[in-house]
Amino acid sequence: MEPLKPVSAPARIALGIGFFVLFIGAWALATETGLVQPLFLASPQKALQAGYSLFTEYNFAGDVGMTVWRVLGGFVLASLVAVPLGLAMGAYKGIEAFFEPFISFARYLPASAFIPLLILWAGVGEAQKLSLIFLGSVFQIVIMVAVIAGATRRDLVEAAYTLGARQGGILKRVIIPAAAPQVMEALRLVLGWAWTYVIVAELIGAQSGIGHMIMDSQRLLDTGQMIFGIVVIGLIGLVTDFLFKALNRRLFRWAVL
Repeated sequence: MEPLKPVSAPARIALGIGFFVLFIGAWALATETGLVQPLFLASPQKALQAGYSLFTEYNFAGDVGMTVWRVLGGFVLASLVAVPLGLAMGAYKGIEAFFEPFISFARYLPASAFIPLLILWAGVGEAQKLSLIFLGSVFQIVIMVAVIAGATRRDLVEAAYTLGARQGGILKRVIIPAAAPQVMEALRLVLGWAWTYVIVAELIGAQSGIGHMIMDSQRLLDTGQMIFGIVVIGLIGLVTDFLFKALNRRLFRWAVL
């Protein structure tokens, strides 16, 4: 173990799996020995049984699909607005000076505080949930993309000018290719935040989704179902995280990530 020394892929996989094994083992030990009462924490076995019941009796697959659709819908809408604006802010300091004060102000506003207003404006349907995810993601993406684009190496820009590039070419051929890998990393991070917003949205006024199921389980004091729902969110997030990393490596082979 040396500082900053890379770990081989097999060792990384083994270490990652090892942590999960230890975590589940500690969880099982705490519940099976009675250290924690089942009312407060279901055992891994009970959580799996609750999950099987959810999928076979309560159409939990539909809830999962609805939640994924909401997350992706709100996140994609936020990205379509935020990435071009962030690139423009990073590339052109006049645009940055115009937008940055408001963006810096808005990104500190908790998205959950807008739920009463969004219900008033959009009702309790899908528009309210997509709007909450949009508001929770868009300002974070803008500021992160602007910082990434603004950090483009100046020598690359000057070299492009020397070779005859114009302003539009600088943005297209220098700033965007240099920033793209880190922009993808920023989107990967913000996607994780989007999951927190969708669960909050589904806890209020929803008739479907993982958050709705967790709230129903809380009323029934069924910690097995609640834990299984939380685990499913984590597994979906883990899969999307790996997919983002794989896509980033495939699209931007020149970048060292």
